[in-house]
Amino acid sequence: METTAAREARGAEAQRLPAPPPSPAEPPAASPTPTAPRARPRLVFRTQLAHGSPTGKIEGFTNVRELYAKIAEAFGIAPTEILFCTLNSHKVDMQKLLGGQIGLEDFIFAHVRGETKEVEVTKTEDALGLTITDNGAGYAFIKRIKEGSIINRIEAVCVGDSIEAINDHSIVGCRHYEVAKMLRELPKSQPFTLRLVQPKRAFDMIGQRSRGSKYPMEAKVSSGRETLRLRSGGAATVEEVPSEFEEEASRRVDDLLESYMGIRDPELASTMVETSKKTVSVQEFARHLDSVLGEFAFPDEFVVEVWAAIGEAREACG
Repeated sequence: METTAAREARGAEAQRLPAPPPSPAEPPAASPTPTAPRARPRLVFRTQLAHGSPTGKIEGFTNVRELYAKIAEAFGIAPTEILFCTLNSHKVDMQKLLGGQIGLEDFIFAHVRGETKEVEVTKTEDALGLTITDNGAGYAFIKRIKEGSIINRIEAVCVGDSIEAINDHSIVGCRHYEVAKMLRELPKSQPFTLRLVQPKRAFDMIGQRSRGSKYPMEAKVSSGRETLRLRSGGAATVEEVPSEFEEEASRRVDDLLESYMGIRDPELASTMVETSKKTVSVQEFARHLDSVLGEFAFPDEFVVEVWAAIGEAREACG
């Protein structure tokens, strides 16, 4: 019979023995292989000429000028033929105008140069009633005409017309705010000439619209949460769609740009809203605007109005 002392000695000896090697049938578990980061898919956009064309596909652009170059290459035209682009509509619809952002499933329609026309205007009031924007690639064009204004009474002038020259002085390459300033500074009671280029229109829009391969009349609008943000300086980036606050603040700032400067520019408005998020006072906001948008030389009262509008948008959106 084994004594208690013998059992304790045998137990201590077992504790000193090394652990048996693992069974060949059960090899030790291998460490998991790190998963390679998933590559972002290529961003390919569908495009057509707004007056009618086959559908092309474009990719690899980082700003508006490169976008126009890609569209021009797809259709065998010069980039300077493109006046502006709209998203998901072939119509001259300024609500669908391509600005600084493109939804990843947006369909791009390019409006190209059509007929050139000249109109004579007499400035009988301080304001002509024009709101100017530009395409980011050298062409300024009419985004809005105020009802009852001087320009509204001239039937030949239309929304979407590109302003090519004022009194035979070419303004191609000028930004929208520069063109608006030139028009404001024209003397009253003195006639002047505008040379305009209208977007090309299809000869038979009704017939072309009936052909499914010609026009996707209601192109699919992205339901996703990402857009391609085009920047005038720097590479394009894929970002979340703007928040409710960012959209409301940008809309209010764009309205102020129109009332103060006679221009509309959603990308500029968005940049100003982004700048405001980095500042805590109107003075700091003004300094930041000078550093990133100094060429506009915004007056102090305008900067104060913009700061207040952004604050109101923030409160309205909670």
